[in-house]
Amino acid sequence: MTALRIGNASGFYGDRFDAMREMLTGGELDVLTGDYLAELTMLILGRDRLKDPAAGYARTFLRQLEECLGLAHERGVRIVTNAGGLNPAGLADAVGRLADRLGIPVRVAHVAGDDLTAAHPGSLAAHAYLGGFGITECLRAGADIVVTGRVTDAALVTGPAAAHFGWSATEYDRLAGAVAAGHVLECGAQATGGNYAFFRDGDARRPGFPLAELHEDGSCVITKHPGTGGFVDVGTVTAQLLYETAGARYAGPDVTARLDSVRLSQDGPDRVRIEGVRGEAPPPTLKVGLNRLGGFRNEVVFVLTGLDIEAKAALVRDQMEPALGKVADVRWELARTDRSDAPTEETASALLRLVVRDPDQGAVGRALSGAAVELALASYPGFHVLAPPGKGSPYGVFEDVYVPHGSVDHVAVLHDGRRMPVPPAHDTAVLEAVPEPPLPEPPEPRRTRRAPLGLVAGARSGDKGGNANVGVWARTDDAWRWLAHELTADRFRELIPESRELTVVRHALPNLRALNFVVEGILGAGVAAQHRFDPQAKALGEWLRSRHLEIPEALL
Repeated sequence: MTALRIGNASGFYGDRFDAMREMLTGGELDVLTGDYLAELTMLILGRDRLKDPAAGYARTFLRQLEECLGLAHERGVRIVTNAGGLNPAGLADAVGRLADRLGIPVRVAHVAGDDLTAAHPGSLAAHAYLGGFGITECLRAGADIVVTGRVTDAALVTGPAAAHFGWSATEYDRLAGAVAAGHVLECGAQATGGNYAFFRDGDARRPGFPLAELHEDGSCVITKHPGTGGFVDVGTVTAQLLYETAGARYAGPDVTARLDSVRLSQDGPDRVRIEGVRGEAPPPTLKVGLNRLGGFRNEVVFVLTGLDIEAKAALVRDQMEPALGKVADVRWELARTDRSDAPTEETASALLRLVVRDPDQGAVGRALSGAAVELALASYPGFHVLAPPGKGSPYGVFEDVYVPHGSVDHVAVLHDGRRMPVPPAHDTAVLEAVPEPPLPEPPEPRRTRRAPLGLVAGARSGDKGGNANVGVWARTDDAWRWLAHELTADRFRELIPESRELTVVRHALPNLRALNFVVEGILGAGVAAQHRFDPQAKALGEWLRSRHLEIPEALL
């Protein structure tokens, strides 16, 4: 059976608008996917739905489709997307109306059953992460476009793969291979040089979007359309495999993929083969993402310029104290971006950031704004702020809970209106930690030099609720022997002071020459709460790479 070519045209709600057209015109495709959802997106869509019950889906997808539906129809490309968000039925209806208006005969189906909001009082949106077999049923019945709500990102690939190859729900190795492919594709250009630690290895100015040539045995080749920007190599694929994962077992509703079994090899220019992926029965529960409003927040950034930075910061903190006494959560952060004898005013300045949160909007609104503004002529020399404080805006809180498979009514709503129940997983297995894998022998003692970790290792980091993960990998066997023994969880805490009082768990993945660190609680209540300067931990890996430690000179 020939390979199934699955492309991606969106990694988040707001990604490159032209990507859908680029993917449809750039080369051969069988299926085009679009991932529009993230934890924060579900909160945004939930707030949209409060204003308009007919909203709740990614409207950008409709605008893209208006330009590209004819192209997809002409080329026989099926489209699978989670742009349905909180209202997949609404988006499916809108797509049908669009197709009728354009005079293009397409069959539109959608997947339902993920919405558990009614069962979780107080939540703005509560949605189970469904697997791919609802998508499979829609495609097997002849759908040209399948719209879902909250499915796992990899389900956008496992669903079409199972439909094309006729996989059953217990062919775990094949499904796990599709999960690996789906996880690489899900963030779009991150697989083709975007956000890549070694971005100077190729032309990363406008990376193309990735595609997978998926085979019946579950193996695949990750590549991109000819002539598009960016690059695909073992490093770009490794980075994406480590993104927002943790240990050897990567659990999903259809299968638990064993990331410690993944084998990567360069298969030619801009081609990386993924093979050997093993799968296991999925866990007995489904993850449910809960989003709720946590209260209101406000922020003021004071600019401190020139001399006496610490004293200026202390003065303004003292002056603001009376206005902050009753605020539930107050955080001050001083970023020493200033330089001595700086050639520009901006480089002579530091930033003092005040972030406040409270259930009462009034406590962080005008009372805070007035206190800050009133200091304009009565505080430290050179007083100014980056922007006037506002009235306080709502913020969200994310948490995950778990429910049994059978408690969710997973349904494929076919293009002819029939509703096909999707049975829960037949077999399940409780997740257990994988024993620590054997590591290579440590290198012989060698002469070292103090240098940034990033000279010998790449990293990519991201968020999962209140936790962050940082994947770190070496590009050579020699560097891996050093990294595996040098970068322990304790050394990680030394290099990242924010993590010193937190739980840091290290997972080793020798096949990828990689370590994955999970830092528990560093993001507070999740990205929508904006707990820290980098609320999604996107740059945490780059901070780690910039830290200095003793590195063997032979590796530098």
